[in-house]
Amino acid sequence: MAEVVNARTSFGGASPSRKRSASPPVTDEPSTALTTTATTDLTAAEPPAKKTKLIRRKRRPARPQIDPSALKSTSDPPPQVGTVFNIWYNKWAGGDREDAALSKTAAINRCHIKEDAGWTAADKVTGSHFCLFFARGICPKGHECEYLHRLPGIFDHFNPNVDVFGRDKHSDYRDDMGGVGSFLRQNRTLYIGRIHVTDDIEEIVARHFAEWGEVERIRVLTGRGVAFVTYVNEGNAQFAKEAMAHQALDNSEILNVRWATVDPNPLSQKREAQRIEEQAAEAVRRALGEKAVKQIEGRETREEKEQRRIESGFGLEGYEAPDELWYNAQKQREIEGDRVDIELMPESNGAAAQSEADAGGGIFGASTLAALSGRNGTLKASAPPPSKAPTIAAAPGPLVGYGSDSDDE
Repeated sequence: MAEVVNARTSFGGASPSRKRSASPPVTDEPSTALTTTATTDLTAAEPPAKKTKLIRRKRRPARPQIDPSALKSTSDPPPQVGTVFNIWYNKWAGGDREDAALSKTAAINRCHIKEDAGWTAADKVTGSHFCLFFARGICPKGHECEYLHRLPGIFDHFNPNVDVFGRDKHSDYRDDMGGVGSFLRQNRTLYIGRIHVTDDIEEIVARHFAEWGEVERIRVLTGRGVAFVTYVNEGNAQFAKEAMAHQALDNSEILNVRWATVDPNPLSQKREAQRIEEQAAEAVRRALGEKAVKQIEGRETREEKEQRRIESGFGLEGYEAPDELWYNAQKQREIEGDRVDIELMPESNGAAAQSEADAGGGIFGASTLAALSGRNGTLKASAPPPSKAPTIAAAPGPLVGYGSDSDDE
């Protein structure tokens, strides 16, 4: 065995190139294999790091919906259907009576929210209204428009005397239930007439009117070709009324969209009353505050109950104030806290810090107690000597230097 090893060694020394390419000794292979296997196991045990890539899409500008040259001038009179033209109402009078339902013409274009919506110059102005021509699909200005080109949301609140387009409401509806509407009633239901009835008319109505906002309820009267669509938000109902006026569904009909009257169905009236009660309850919850609502609903924890019992005792052992008194005290504290915040707002940082330092846990602050404790000493120390008369500043003029106790005149 020694001869074989010596032969290999001598052969390796005779050929250097063969020596560099020789494999390592057999004894080192197990350790190397173990090390490699352990490293591979640790690498496989570690979970791969997951990277979440956030893609922020920039809002696109609103595009023009129609060429300005395609719009008809509003000053042109309508086609003659009477004998006398009224310039104030822009209508013809006299002659055969015109059927308002049959004389309607189809809209020249329609709004497509996915393609037409975008930012405009009105997005930078707080309280901007929505574009009426955008809802009708005939706004030629695009992103240069001074009104919003999007759908109304739940956070868009306007004066109840105007609609989302900024038009003034009236005290009562028109005879044909068209127009802007009334400010005396919150109407969220639209009447859609002249519908071409098919087997899947409900799905067709839902598909076309769900584009303008969240729909609460849809009712179709197949025998009359009429549908009623109720939206969750009144602003969406106002937008949908203008967007679907004189439009067509899947057929070539011309829709007659108006405001719906009060539903005589008792179930509908019950649902509306329940919705109003829920809105009133939400307003009461916001007015009372979270603590009072928890107490009324019985959702207080043990610590909160103990804290309320201590606060309602007003420092008297064994006394617990009634709920009305405790609630009024809480409201008074909130009002006083708001007043303090308003008063401290225009003050400088030093004055605010001094006010915070003066505020203590008791009724009077630290500075007030210090002033009361040293009131007599402070007055005596600050009082001038009795021998010296107070100096009175003389007013400028010809009587400068003249005193009332002087004998020289």
